[in-house]
Amino acid sequence: MHFEATTRFIKDYRALSPDVQEMVKKTLALLQKNPSHPSLHHKKMQGYADLFEVRVTYRHRLTYQWIGSVGYLRRVGPHDILRHP
Repeated sequence: MHFEATTRFIKDYRALSPDVQEMVKKTLALLQKNPSHPSLHHKKMQGYADLFEVRVTYRHRLTYQWIGSVGYLRRVGPHDILRHP
């Protein structure tokens, strides 16, 4: 799996605390290694053809979109980001 971060994702990421940033890094590493890992709660977002969400922490999520063979990291932050993935 190959991922690229969008400008919005980078902006969201920089706004997170250092602890959560570290969790994002670990989550992305696990997502690349084993997207089916139960701790990720990896699932397709309802109402979208190619958007997915992954749990970073109990309160934080990240979203990404598959276009071709690349996963574009779209958003990361509190659960509320899922309203505007």
